[in-house]
Amino acid sequence: MPKKHRIIITSFSILLLVLLLIPSEKATASRQVGEKTLEVGKRYQLALPLEEASPQATNETVQKASTNSVAQQSIELAPKAEVYSWQKATVKSGDSLAKIFNRFGFSAQTTYKVSNAKGEHSKLLRKLNVGDTFKIATDDNGKLVALEYPRSKTEILHINLVDDEYHSSQEIKTVESRQTFAHGVITSNFWNAGTSAGLNDNQIINLANIFGWDIDFALDIRSGDSFHVVYEDNYVDGEYIGPGKILAAEFINQDDPFQAIRYSDDEFYTPDGKSMRKAFLRAPVNFKYISSNFTTKRFHPVQKRYKAHRGVDYAARTGTPVVAAGNGKVTHSTYNKYNGNYVFIQHGNGIVTKYLHFTKRAVKAGQRVKQGQVIGYVGATGLAAGPHLHYEFLLNGVHRNPRTVKLPDSQPIAKKYKADFLIVAQERLNDLNGSRNALLAMQSDDTPLSE
Repeated sequence: MPKKHRIIITSFSILLLVLLLIPSEKATASRQVGEKTLEVGKRYQLALPLEEASPQATNETVQKASTNSVAQQSIELAPKAEVYSWQKATVKSGDSLAKIFNRFGFSAQTTYKVSNAKGEHSKLLRKLNVGDTFKIATDDNGKLVALEYPRSKTEILHINLVDDEYHSSQEIKTVESRQTFAHGVITSNFWNAGTSAGLNDNQIINLANIFGWDIDFALDIRSGDSFHVVYEDNYVDGEYIGPGKILAAEFINQDDPFQAIRYSDDEFYTPDGKSMRKAFLRAPVNFKYISSNFTTKRFHPVQKRYKAHRGVDYAARTGTPVVAAGNGKVTHSTYNKYNGNYVFIQHGNGIVTKYLHFTKRAVKAGQRVKQGQVIGYVGATGLAAGPHLHYEFLLNGVHRNPRTVKLPDSQPIAKKYKADFLIVAQERLNDLNGSRNALLAMQSDDTPLSE
């Protein structure tokens, strides 16, 4: 080969060898992460894409996967909630817990376990009142797991199955009392005036009992007489459940004012601390009128002859409650053809009171009674021309006129409570005056202006 050709070939070979020995940029870059040089023997973590997608889609996928993981974890931690089926049961006449449970398909064993549930309150299920309702809960297998029995508007009996054993408890709801007032003016009779003022039957009776020692509600009441009452309305969970206690009251009888204040002993006193209560009620029944007074000579409407009438006849509707005129012991509670159903009560200091012609008696012989306790109901049994109470008052065996006999007073407020009572009395009087002024203001707003 010519020398010239050998020189060209040798030069080309050297150039090719040099090119092969020099590393390229890609090779250099493969040995680097970012701008850092990889070190031999050191472990590096690389972020691999989950899938071929845009960066935004990749982030959403990772976020979704994380959320699913948390949700799965929550499901595993939270136990499955029990779902109970509730049914309503109503107590019918002649019902017992066994009969009610039998209607719902529960076994005698379930009845026994529930009626003997742990706790002192399960015994309340042994006496059910007709018309009461309660709820029964069962699980998916039809097993009784809970019972709720509202005993009143404030008391609920609970029976619950805990670890295959029944337990009883009683819930007592908190009663909220809100103060309110009522005012009435008598135009026809006291009862109608009380009803028009928004008072219920019990409130009207209680109001008459408060002033019953000073006012004869059959003979002393006049048109134009008025009364004002401050009392409580009771609420449970914001729901009205009925009226509560009378706190203070005022009665204007023939322009003569009488005021009564309730103290913490639930007794009523005058604003200066004297007891409103006498040892005996002047009249032991709320009546329409006196059909026959105490007299030594009266023509008997049944026997058709003149004879002494040693008591007072109070005409009233059949079934009107009659109360004990004072504390004492029942000596007679029976029936004969003259007195009909009757009750005699022995009191202290040689006093006996007699009550005749009941349609039904409410006490038994030997029973002790308190003043104001119901002892029977007005009727027309025995020698009676119509429904009324024949009432007698005997002192040391001698008949006295119940309407005029002097009645001993009860004890005034105890000296150790006198100072506290006077503070309470002033607050109650302020309530009376405040509510009266509010009423007058409302009546004034309702009065049309004269032209």
